Amino acid sequence: MRAPRTGSIDRISAPTISVRLVDRAVIEALASGEIVARLGRYTFSVGAFGTRVADRLSELRTGLPLELVALNKEIELLVRRLSGYGLVEYRLARRQGAEDVVVIEPQIIDYWPRTPQLGNADRFVLSRFAYMRRRGHFMVLESPRAGALFKICDPKIATLVATLSNPRSVKELRLQDGFPGIAFFALLVDCRIIVNADATAEGETREDADTLTVWEFHDLLFHARSTQGRHANTVGALYPHAGLIAPLPAVRPAWPGKQIALETFISGEAAPAEGPARATKSLWNHHSVRSFDNRRPVTLTELSQFLDLAARVLSRSGETGKDDYEATTVRPYPCAGASYELELYLAVNTCDGLARGFYHYDAGAHALTPIGVPADAFDALLVGAAQAMGVHAAPQILITIAARFGRVAWKYSSIAYALILKDAGVLTQKLYLTAAELKLGGCAIGIANIDLFAKMTGLEFYVEGPVGQFALGRAAKPDVLD
Repeated sequence: MRAPRTGSIDRISAPTISVRLVDRAVIEALASGEIVARLGRYTFSVGAFGTRVADRLSELRTGLPLELVALNKEIELLVRRLSGYGLVEYRLARRQGAEDVVVIEPQIIDYWPRTPQLGNADRFVLSRFAYMRRRGHFMVLESPRAGALFKICDPKIATLVATLSNPRSVKELRLQDGFPGIAFFALLVDCRIIVNADATAEGETREDADTLTVWEFHDLLFHARSTQGRHANTVGALYPHAGLIAPLPAVRPAWPGKQIALETFISGEAAPAEGPARATKSLWNHHSVRSFDNRRPVTLTELSQFLDLAARVLSRSGETGKDDYEATTVRPYPCAGASYELELYLAVNTCDGLARGFYHYDAGAHALTPIGVPADAFDALLVGAAQAMGVHAAPQILITIAARFGRVAWKYSSIAYALILKDAGVLTQKLYLTAAELKLGGCAIGIANIDLFAKMTGLEFYVEGPVGQFALGRAAKPDVLD
């Protein structure tokens, strides 16, 4: 008698999806019915729930099957709130108490495991943006497009995933040794780590035929991982290497050899009689301003002047055809290949003459177009900017610098995203200089939440998204700009 295949056993005991607290989190129910969570030294309330929810809290430590969560709306609400704080992960295991087969770690705050129906004839292939890498003693499978990453606890599964470099049907996958259950592949489909292998022209997948065509793997990965919103990594000035290696000095030690002192060439008889030019003075004097005087907000007239000097279209040239890139514009700052892919979106908190709201600046018409966005998202954008600047009050105006990525990537290979970031730096400097010219204060912000922006605008994060932010307002101490 032939021994049963491992795949047959796997199908009998297919793993189930459970939700559990991350290791560093603690949760408890108070006598009042309030449930509080602790993460390190932070404690916060998750809300008040009934006794049935409190009775299931212990199961969140080991894993509560999602099918049970779906049967109780209160428990589901609790799990979704915990997910919003980044306190839960999901596991695939063959039974309660068994070792993990796969651990699903959310990368966006509203991730929820979904398992679309897959038929035996459906064929899938790895997304060209998917990759596996070692993390500790495990392999992780991830993609900048995915709402979660997958920690692979069984090497057979990693091997099986690698076979999807070529299209395979669900039926073929079911017959493979170590098949982890259809739910695993459904989760990968939902996260767009594997994509439908139905071919279009020249054997490309549907993924290659949409707006993702212009993105190269390294560019999209860098965009998603160097911003906020689409990963769960820590971000910001956390000094992660303090105590491990010495910091580099603020000024590089001099190279050996005889130096040529330049000071004599800008002093004494060599110095121009009229002193530094006006532009040079602006370069010397401008600096970041993080605190603004909300008793004296920026006026709409000043905002119009600011945008006119910094970003409006000055002239146009060329014609645009179906496959023609020759149409260009001239604006008040240089840009790679005259692409001018950057757009300005204004979150107006307080401005004399302009209603509070979210606007797009039309550089061609020199006009602002209001965009309706949820109030909580608008507030979150401003709060995030204040936190990034290390202050309590939101800026009077927050400018999000967003890129139309395809405008540059259509023309340039391998360096497209790098060019966009350089352009963002050039425009940021222009915003600084313009603010100083108008006696206003400004501050560049080195981070933006690409997922929040996508929800506010309805644009996919890889179609048009933030590459920088700039806070604008009247300085709390205006004399610092003199």
